[in-house]
Amino acid sequence: MAAFLFSWSIATTPLAKQSQFVLHEKRNNRLLVSCDQNQTDSKISIENSDEKIERRNLLLGMGGLYGASNLLSVSPAFATPIAAPDFAKCSRGTNLNTGQPLDVNCCPPLSTEIIDYKLPPVTKMRFRPAAHLATEEYIAKFEKAVELMKSLPADDPRNFMQQANVHCAYCNLTYEQVGDSDLRIQIHNCWHFFPWHRWYLYFYERILGKLIGDHTFGLPFWNWDNPEGMVIPAMFSNSSSPLYNSRRNVNHLPPATADLAYSGKDAKHPSKIIPHNLTLMYREMIRHARHLEDFYGAKYSTGSKPNPGPGTVERGSHTAMHSWVGEATRTGEDMGNFYSSGRDTLFFGHHANVDRLWTVWQDLRGSKSKHFTDTDWLNTNFLFYDENAQLVRVKVADTLDNIKMGYDFQKVDIPWQKNKPKARVKKSKVASTSGAPSADSVFPVKLDKVVKVLVPRPKKSRSKKDKENEEELLTIEGIEVDTAEFVKFDVFVNDEDDDPYVLDKAEYAGCFSQLPHKNSSRVNTKIRLGLTELLEDLDCEDDEYILVTLVPKAGGEEITIGGIKIIYVS
Repeated sequence: MAAFLFSWSIATTPLAKQSQFVLHEKRNNRLLVSCDQNQTDSKISIENSDEKIERRNLLLGMGGLYGASNLLSVSPAFATPIAAPDFAKCSRGTNLNTGQPLDVNCCPPLSTEIIDYKLPPVTKMRFRPAAHLATEEYIAKFEKAVELMKSLPADDPRNFMQQANVHCAYCNLTYEQVGDSDLRIQIHNCWHFFPWHRWYLYFYERILGKLIGDHTFGLPFWNWDNPEGMVIPAMFSNSSSPLYNSRRNVNHLPPATADLAYSGKDAKHPSKIIPHNLTLMYREMIRHARHLEDFYGAKYSTGSKPNPGPGTVERGSHTAMHSWVGEATRTGEDMGNFYSSGRDTLFFGHHANVDRLWTVWQDLRGSKSKHFTDTDWLNTNFLFYDENAQLVRVKVADTLDNIKMGYDFQKVDIPWQKNKPKARVKKSKVASTSGAPSADSVFPVKLDKVVKVLVPRPKKSRSKKDKENEEELLTIEGIEVDTAEFVKFDVFVNDEDDDPYVLDKAEYAGCFSQLPHKNSSRVNTKIRLGLTELLEDLDCEDDEYILVTLVPKAGGEEITIGGIKIIYVS
């Protein structure tokens, strides 16, 4: 008997004929095909390391599975990237938690013509200024553009509310996955976070530029990672300006300093906000962002459930700023909720900075790999209306270089690069003296209180070469949350201070946070936190165990943790 082992799942492509299907890689799925000369039929068994593959994953198209002979004749290397949604099948739907109809409709206008978008030749660059450094002339131009956008007919896809609904539709489980109608598209908490938002801002910017007849117009970026720009920019705070939004937290209007560690409550130590902000940015952009998956987010393709895992910036400063700006209510409108955030013009200044950080991160990596080569990522495509109200199909592969897309950012200082957090206690013995239980004996657990566990290190006393070859990562898996709520928890390693409000120290490992959705559901996700540099800072690389402390900061009663372990990734 011969046995072949593949990693796979099956789906029809959007343009496939009835009898066509493709195979693609899918993490943790295994297809075992056994061919026995004494048997008339090949034996096929399908396993998943976490759960059995659902039947729909085998019958994703009209053609379905036509037998082992067809299976063995098709290469498992074919991919099934997320395909552009069918706008005709857009649905306001029902709340997945309550079963009640949603009270918001994000569906876009329909068009019978879709064009594959080609990036136009760059003749003049669009310039994106730091919002706090913008000139009066620029602000007047921006205000005029938004005013004109708001005055467009309500059914014009370039209208202000229609543009806000673009974000709502792609993040509120409005669109079916093409090839798997049982699943919905979600562009957050996965590897599509950066490229999708880059396209969104790209067309928003071009629409504004066309309305004022300035093809060099660029959106401003809210430079909240720099102390000079950590206040809501003045252009967004004028109540008589079209850039103003009344649904913001009144306690966070200027001159309040943006809190990148915001947990739904104002900082206990206001004087430490800026030091916290700078060390948080160092973690997100350097310490925890050495691997592509950790920075971008986890893989998400056709047949995958939404929210496989957010990247460092998305779950950290990005989410904190959304929540910090939004109303101080349970649902946080406008900026503090996914469905409504595009209704605040500050959203675009916020995400212009997120987009800038993607470029900064690429520059910091130098010659190292900066992008996935997986075609499930590169060939994913979306639909947007361009500045001419033409519906266009775009793909992730065209977002890899902002210069080729025709825009660049004003150069500003990046102080967080030198703000590596320092250890409060080196060579701590807290792991051996804490009396904390082992992780295996505790999980799964509801995070309605502080949880301390000992996590074994499979490898210790690693050499410099070992560290260069493999990053040591703390993986927190099976994070189940209700997406109707803002939730957050912090993670500490070997922390003797036991002060969960002091974050500018090496012992603070990072966080998980989630903005609320209008279309809520229970999701299961994960995060990974880099340990190699952290353990060097703590001088505990020879230890067999580390003490991990999970501190709920918001919505802990809605959070369940499935497990914690240490892995090594090359």
